Amino acid sequence: MGQILLVRHGQASFGAANYDQLSELGYEQARLLGQWYTNSHQPFHKVVTGGMARHRQTADTCLAELPKPLLADTEWITDEDFAEFDHHEVLLRHCPEFADAVAFKALLADHVEPPRALEHLFRAAMQRWMGGWHDSDYTETWPDFRRRCVRALERLENGQSGHTTIVFTSGGVISTLMQHLLGLQDYQVMEMSWTLANCAVTKLLQRPGQITLGYLNNYAHLEWLGQPGSVTYR
Repeated sequence: MGQILLVRHGQASFGAANYDQLSELGYEQARLLGQWYTNSHQPFHKVVTGGMARHRQTADTCLAELPKPLLADTEWITDEDFAEFDHHEVLLRHCPEFADAVAFKALLADHVEPPRALEHLFRAAMQRWMGGWHDSDYTETWPDFRRRCVRALERLENGQSGHTTIVFTSGGVISTLMQHLLGLQDYQVMEMSWTLANCAVTKLLQRPGQITLGYLNNYAHLEWLGQPGSVTYR
């Protein structure tokens, strides 16, 4: 039996000019994951990154913690089908104020709980994107995103027995793959994406012609090795 480990990237730089960079805590989360795998003597036969800077930074930082023998025969590839959907576009189409960072922050600041207000805005933006009534507004529609996530997974289905592939990707991709494997509704994909921790791991088990879920959203390495505050979701 082979296995695929889906790793959500470490905490990115939300609110910064470039979101697609790990924060200081994001790098630490990746190091903790690497230390966890070092302790468990986990070899990796293939490393896949989704093409975004935060994916590669998480992969490089995590795997730098492993002793070289565990990576001696490891194949590294980039598969942009494991990239996240365009959060910026999805939010902008629902809330045009998002185009002006100052105006958007002022909009959120008017609320008693700005993080909660942002969550509500983003949920509404996701519903608009997933609903299908405004597909012409988006560079990538929800069905197109879903298809490319499944396509990326299917390319990994031919892994050899006993081999481990680790994929560094994003929460939207992982949630969408869970929909594919578990038969979830669209709204459940959206709800799940809010619960996936940064640098958490979801394990898939590979049998000939079949992929099943081993476990979902495991962040024990952050709780066991990290300091208070090591577990984040945004």
